[in-house]
Amino acid sequence: MESIGVAEVRALGALNDSKQHDADAREALLPIVMATAKRVAVVSRSARSIDERGLHRTNLAALRDSLKRVASQGCVCLVDGFEVPAFEHEQRAVVGGDGLSAAIAAASIVAKVTRDRLMVRAGSEMPHWRFEEHFGYATPTHREAIIANGVSPIHRLSFKSSAYEQIAL
Repeated sequence: MESIGVAEVRALGALNDSKQHDADAREALLPIVMATAKRVAVVSRSARSIDERGLHRTNLAALRDSLKRVASQGCVCLVDGFEVPAFEHEQRAVVGGDGLSAAIAAASIVAKVTRDRLMVRAGSEMPHWRFEEHFGYATPTHREAIIANGVSPIHRLSFKSSAYEQIAL
């Protein structure tokens, strides 16, 4: 692996909760995180699996699967906010961890950039919903798209939205 330079070290010093960075800063941090991380894993779940199991349970299962891919013997896994059930490695739940731990902040950057890229791709594949503009968040643009077009195949039907109440699902 190539060594990283002073600029990259400074950039890693800027790691914080991904929501504290704009999209350009997150995109700039991603290759540095990827070059310096020993292991990275991204796990995604479908809207249908979230609808079936619930968001919290699905998120914890995805986090556990991701940690299994990056954890090594004897490590302590830092987890943002919640302990992962049925996990064989020592772990510590760090409330507000993406603002306190570089490892958690780096994971936050990887997750947010990955999700944003998926939403941009969804926007090009399903242009009526304009995912590339609102990234799936409950903005007025998103609600208007649901009212005009109904839900897309990637919408979570279990999500409680006033826009969903106005249409027949």
